[in-house]
Amino acid sequence: MDILDVLKKYYGYTSFRPGQEEIIRQLLAQKDVLAVMPTGAGKSLCYQIPALLMEGITLVISPLLSLMQDQVRALLSIGVRGAYLNSMLTPRQMQLATANAKKGVYKIIYVAPERLASPDFLDFACHSHIAMVAVDEAHCISQWGHDFRPSYLKIEEFIQKLSQRPPIAAFTATATPKVQQDIITRLCLRTPFTLTAGFDRKNLYFGAYRPVDKERFLLDYVTKAGGQSGIIYCNTRKKVESVTALLQERGFPALAYHAGMDDNDRKHNQEEFLYDRARIMVATSAFGMGIDKPNVRYVLHFNMPSNIEDYYQQAGRAGRDGEPAECILLYSYQDVRVSLYFIEHSQFEDGTDLVQQQRYREEERRRLKQMTYYSNSPTCLRKRLLGYFGEYYKAPCRYCSVCNHDRIEKYLIPKEQPLNEQQKPIDEALLERLKKERLRLAWLKGVPAFSIVQDRSLREMAAVKPRTLSQMARIYGIGEYKLSHYGEALLKVIIEYENDTDF
Repeated sequence: MDILDVLKKYYGYTSFRPGQEEIIRQLLAQKDVLAVMPTGAGKSLCYQIPALLMEGITLVISPLLSLMQDQVRALLSIGVRGAYLNSMLTPRQMQLATANAKKGVYKIIYVAPERLASPDFLDFACHSHIAMVAVDEAHCISQWGHDFRPSYLKIEEFIQKLSQRPPIAAFTATATPKVQQDIITRLCLRTPFTLTAGFDRKNLYFGAYRPVDKERFLLDYVTKAGGQSGIIYCNTRKKVESVTALLQERGFPALAYHAGMDDNDRKHNQEEFLYDRARIMVATSAFGMGIDKPNVRYVLHFNMPSNIEDYYQQAGRAGRDGEPAECILLYSYQDVRVSLYFIEHSQFEDGTDLVQQQRYREEERRRLKQMTYYSNSPTCLRKRLLGYFGEYYKAPCRYCSVCNHDRIEKYLIPKEQPLNEQQKPIDEALLERLKKERLRLAWLKGVPAFSIVQDRSLREMAAVKPRTLSQMARIYGIGEYKLSHYGEALLKVIIEYENDTDF
């Protein structure tokens, strides 16, 4: 089966996004890969399609526990069996998952880096055919990265213990040229095919403001955003609690998320947001790295983050479906003071000498300075943001608060509804019925609505109004699995609507 056939069969797409096809073909040719792709560019598809075509098991190493669960759920929604192995499983569940893996039940297994040192997992990996190892969030292996994790340093040692070295694919959304070279060195990538897809997310509007009253700005903003889904980031747990309380007092469906909360409360709030039962999540940086929610329409930073890498990664939670979204930064000099306090009081692992500690603090202060420059930039924000990652951008972008001063007054202007290839407008009444049916199907399956079918797919249905399964199969994002499981139900809604309105 060709990769385009797999793309259509499982994912319902007829063409790849930029960079995806090259990466897939290199991996199928047993080449190592380093891919630097922005959030929402479709990194997971780059290793999932080779995994489906290769003989054996693909291991995906990721530090994001909640993302593993979401990715496995997404695989199941297209008819592919996958598993995850991390601390969220009980010993019994871990045993069962490993036993199934040995039987070849799964094509893709997500694993936390800490699990690689487990004797049981090592025994399983060494006696299985590992077809490929994909390293997600690969910047975590670099001491020059913004999210260095010592457990990532053990990945190369683990790979050496495998009976046969498979191709290695390293993926990251935020890596400067210096970090990219560090990834290649520390993972021992062999003459890797390196692709930088570009950091620009054209559907994202970037705004940076220093309002006199942040709370008033926030309330005005979420009011004008209506019922759209959004994330509000704060720099402390205390600020998360106060902002959540402020929004709740004004009647907004907001929930809090930070590391100081009870695990069950955090999980509950995360699911409420993921399933669209709560529209606003107020959180520290502890939230969002593992959240694959495509319909987040805005990310608002109530406080300035301490570095551009964190900011861009968090802002990148917006607009993963490719539709217009906004990334709004509110900053003050107090934010700088808070960041400096955290830098000076950084915690280090035992054995970290004073020279290393000093070097770390100097690097963090340098990053904070770059973040401050961005926040106060008199020139195009997109140009400054992309320039930080070594990418040239010809300003002005006309889609940031510097290039387009009056944009913020309009708050989340809806994009003109797209027309299909026959130039038919979207039937809004039918679209609402389709959304209700999707919600019903999601409730029956116990999954988020967007994992049934995407908003874009529903809009196309509401324009084209397919009457047969073969017509439905031509809709964007409708592969064989979704067609066989949800096609009849969605067609029924369309046909009943047509009958109701056919006077």
